[in-house]
Amino acid sequence: MNHDLIIIGGGPAGYLAAERAGKAGLSVALCEERSLGGVCLNEGCIPTKTLLYSAKLHDGVANGQRYGVSAQELRIDHAAVLRRKDKVVRTLVAGVKAALRASQVTVYEARAVITGKGPEGFTVQAGETALTGKRLLIATGSSPALPPIPGLKEGLERGFVLTSREILDKKEVPQQLVVIGGGVIGLELASYFRSIGARVAVVEMLDHIAGENDQELVALLKADMEKRGITFHLSARVTAIEEGGVRFEQGGDSHLLACDSVLLSIGRRANTQELGLDTIQVEVQRGAIPVDDHLRTNVPGVYAAGDVTGHSMLAHTAYREAEVAVNHMLGIPDHMRYEAVPAVLYTSPELASVGETEQTAAKKGLPFQVVKLPMRFSGRYLAENEGGNGLLKLLVHTRSQQVLGAQVLSNYASEFIVLVGTYIELGLTLQQIQKIIFPHPTVSEIIREAVFAYEPASQEVDK
Repeated sequence: MNHDLIIIGGGPAGYLAAERAGKAGLSVALCEERSLGGVCLNEGCIPTKTLLYSAKLHDGVANGQRYGVSAQELRIDHAAVLRRKDKVVRTLVAGVKAALRASQVTVYEARAVITGKGPEGFTVQAGETALTGKRLLIATGSSPALPPIPGLKEGLERGFVLTSREILDKKEVPQQLVVIGGGVIGLELASYFRSIGARVAVVEMLDHIAGENDQELVALLKADMEKRGITFHLSARVTAIEEGGVRFEQGGDSHLLACDSVLLSIGRRANTQELGLDTIQVEVQRGAIPVDDHLRTNVPGVYAAGDVTGHSMLAHTAYREAEVAVNHMLGIPDHMRYEAVPAVLYTSPELASVGETEQTAAKKGLPFQVVKLPMRFSGRYLAENEGGNGLLKLLVHTRSQQVLGAQVLSNYASEFIVLVGTYIELGLTLQQIQKIIFPHPTVSEIIREAVFAYEPASQEVDK
């Protein structure tokens, strides 16, 4: 079968690229060996958010007395939550399939391997079908990283240790859950399982959780999670998975955390193995495929997008990368920018960020000033958050008066952080932003408050 484009991988980058290319009139073959929608739709973004919403409703009622609401015999039905999660996933996957059909995309539900390049293009074996394409897009995504921890393999085999894939289908609620890794996935699932009654401990190798987020906001989030009963063991290195728990070293001492389930969540690695990349000499660096700002690899006609590039392992980044790659194939001027990619931790409250943090701006030597406002400056936030400790930080370039970044700890943060990303992309100044009308009352008005609160300092931060 000859095609204009063969896409390997049916996750966010793959299926969106297929849809865009198909609509533009290209003959597209999409190969996916597991499930259309990839990790995001099937075992990542969507399933976790479905679970977290149920937990949010439960926690809202559990704390309803502060708002004049009380309920008796409150409980959460984990089995029912899982059933609803599966229904949501099925609905969205069906939507992806329908969009691909409408774009005339041929889907091969099989493992695809690159076999070489002939006179008519690149050759790919998709199960029993041999394909030929003028161009290739590698969008094979990523998998959970599996470190060489003694006992880990055995723990995975007997179901004692779970990755984010297996835990989303776990029907029994663990009494004691140990989460290895204090990143986004680990914290979100720690939050959910704590809400439904599990005792949860997080073991993190770094001296802080939540990766490279603003450390002041991270500290507030950690304190909030500790109030809910989640315990943290920081600067701790896991040394073994034992029969009934996790052993780790901290401060030179060895500790054993007893538990009945372990969630392994220490990051992800790009899926570049056994794809046949070497048959056409596609470059791989540190396990990922390097690309330029058009998502081109070192081989003409071969593109890569999404987690497999190792650059920004976020579904929304993958969407945009797919669009840029297809636009370049079609001759439409476009290029990929990463200066304003939002990131969200969907705990309660949410922690969202975009652009520079104080730490990254200082490292780059940018002259900046920080506007820091409690979320209580927003009337909507105050109305909906009794005793909330949310916070906004807005970074402003002191010379150009353009926004460099923002970090927000608040409910709805995921919904309005894109505003600041838009300001960054468009290069808007504070004076221009001040003319934008926000609906009232909304939590997003905190951005407007911060813009008007900015006052030039006598001494800017310039490192």
